[in-house]
Amino acid sequence: MDIDEEIIKLAEVIILKNALDYNGKARLDSVISKILGSKPEIKTQIKNIIPKVKEILEHINSLPIHEQRDLLIVKCPQGLEPKKVIEKNESQLPPLIKAELGKVITRFPPEPNGYPHIGHAKAAVIDQEYAKMYSGKFILRFDDTNPLNEKIEYYDAIMEGISWLNIIPDLIKNTSDDIYLLHDYGKKLINKNRAYVCTCNQTTIHDLRSKGIPCQCRKDSEYNLENSDKIFNGYYHQNEAIIRFKGNMNSNNTVMRDPTLFRIIGSSHPKRGEKITLWPTYDFAAPIEDSIDGVTHALRTKEYELRNELYRLILNILDMRVPEVIEFSRLEFEGLPVSKRKLKPLVEDKKVEGWSDPRLPTLMGLKRRGITPEAIRRFVLSLGITLSETKPSIEILESFNRKIIDSKSKRLSFVNVPFKITIKNAEPKEVIFKNHPSLEMGYRKINVKNIVYISNQDAEKLKVGMEIRLIELYNIKISWIDKDKKEGIAEYTDDILKENIQKIQWVSEQDSIKYKILKPNKLFIGDKFNSNSLEILEGFAESFVTTLSADTMIQFIRLGFCRIEDNKSAIFTHK
Repeated sequence: MDIDEEIIKLAEVIILKNALDYNGKARLDSVISKILGSKPEIKTQIKNIIPKVKEILEHINSLPIHEQRDLLIVKCPQGLEPKKVIEKNESQLPPLIKAELGKVITRFPPEPNGYPHIGHAKAAVIDQEYAKMYSGKFILRFDDTNPLNEKIEYYDAIMEGISWLNIIPDLIKNTSDDIYLLHDYGKKLINKNRAYVCTCNQTTIHDLRSKGIPCQCRKDSEYNLENSDKIFNGYYHQNEAIIRFKGNMNSNNTVMRDPTLFRIIGSSHPKRGEKITLWPTYDFAAPIEDSIDGVTHALRTKEYELRNELYRLILNILDMRVPEVIEFSRLEFEGLPVSKRKLKPLVEDKKVEGWSDPRLPTLMGLKRRGITPEAIRRFVLSLGITLSETKPSIEILESFNRKIIDSKSKRLSFVNVPFKITIKNAEPKEVIFKNHPSLEMGYRKINVKNIVYISNQDAEKLKVGMEIRLIELYNIKISWIDKDKKEGIAEYTDDILKENIQKIQWVSEQDSIKYKILKPNKLFIGDKFNSNSLEILEGFAESFVTTLSADTMIQFIRLGFCRIEDNKSAIFTHK
């Protein structure tokens, strides 16, 4: 059957829009639904149309995101019309200086030398949010100019983290893609007598910089021109020569005292192999890349503040467009550093389980802990842009997360360090519990005979002759108790709700399963690793928990929210 050309065009536009909404991968069910919504009269033909739609969808999903965006502009220009600028009270970000609607371009330039963490999330969210505010473009650019530290697994981890945060770049690229162009700009600086080849050793360079004295390499311009071709042609080996910027050796800003622009690195590059050995530093690559990529607003953390003078000067000397540079503070929590210098040894020495350990501030760790991408976004935007180096409390992030997961989390019972109570005169009973106290999330049935478990913490308060209420079950009176053996005997009294007796959570022996909860605590106390940063709670949970799939969020009553790891364990998220 021939399919109407109009339907094909409609399908292409819907698929492209859907792909851009879902990180470059359109969803067939969603697309079909929208096609039928636009053309309900073709409902009887849909079985014949689906194969063609699927064919178009698979082709579009195979394209890079920037090609999908470009194709949508061609097929449906109004599909990417500039949106109204978001009001400050919605985004909580201040307006950008010299920003024009539809013309703002931001970039997030992580180095693929480790796993992304909450600090990366802050930068990526802010960059993307500003691009959205001004209906502009957002670039993900891997700053991959140091083969010593970079690995393919880190590129993949960053992509996975960005995708998990629901951040969709308009363009994804690598700085290493432009390596020969960066070489050309390096040669231009040398030809303008604003950079030079230096063959001094590191000790001499460091000593002269601290004293503000230029080295002989800088002074000898003829020697410099001779060696510039050599260094670009691979004559020198690692540590034999570098290219330095000809700055101001008397500057109070020590960054300007002839910083390194290129160095020789003999290691194989994960993307470029061994062909390239002369690599630019971030000080040189960042301004060049920002300028040629069309970046209008380069947002970066406060640690680069002293380097802004160099950033702008390099571009001015090369007669290149200079973006607006905006600084903001780094993000880390008290007791939870993001520095690889502190985190990497923990992983290598196996003090933590790996980069996805729920104690870590990595995106993998936060995800495993049960923190949602939306909570991270709301938290980051609530902080706004500030230069103050205050470390926010992780409880603020948890409060955003709690609002998101509360309405999705079933309430269950878990008893830590179980204390066995045998109940005399109790008839077998089936108790029906609501899965959520105020929302419609279904019910579950729990069978009780004459044995329940309560937590040892509650049992410590019990005394012989004391009457307590087993929540939603009945009242019992303690007749015997052995706190060392963690056992007790009680007698059923009645079902009457009484205000003046203690109400205790319980798990039925008939409906229980051995369960373990991993509870992350503060990773560092001061500058020292906290050896008690992972607490393991062991006890009994309702067997109903085994019917829930991994990654499901639940709330264990009186303990807190948890993310199910498997059918025998969960990870504590927060209260």
